[in-house]
Amino acid sequence: MNNKAIITSALPYANGEIHLGHVASTYLPADVTTRFLKMNGVEAYYVCASDDFGTPILIAAEKEKKTTQEYVAHWNKRDYEDFSAFDIGFDLFYRTSSPENISFVRNVYDTLKKNGHIYESEI
Repeated sequence: MNNKAIITSALPYANGEIHLGHVASTYLPADVTTRFLKMNGVEAYYVCASDDFGTPILIAAEKEKKTTQEYVAHWNKRDYEDFSAFDIGFDLFYRTSSPENISFVRNVYDTLKKNGHIYESEI
């Protein structure tokens, strides 16, 4: 067995409550897997983030007269609190809108484009 593992799960969309279905179907299995690996000597990390982008977030933020940053900050915090209430143990829970993530994604995109893996074509 490999000595290291990174576990992740679907990113919760930063626009509403985490409910039991989210926990049971997605986050609890990943948490249990991470704990199992750690108990068996694997250096395992469970990482996740709130998905901070999309039209529903823009619309909801406007309705609440908040910036998108304020809106997603609220839901990121709430999501983390909800997961903590279920004892879901992320090693890192972050945001897709973080400067680090944006920089990383731009770097990946630029590298793919530079190497000809992203291009325009008609279908």
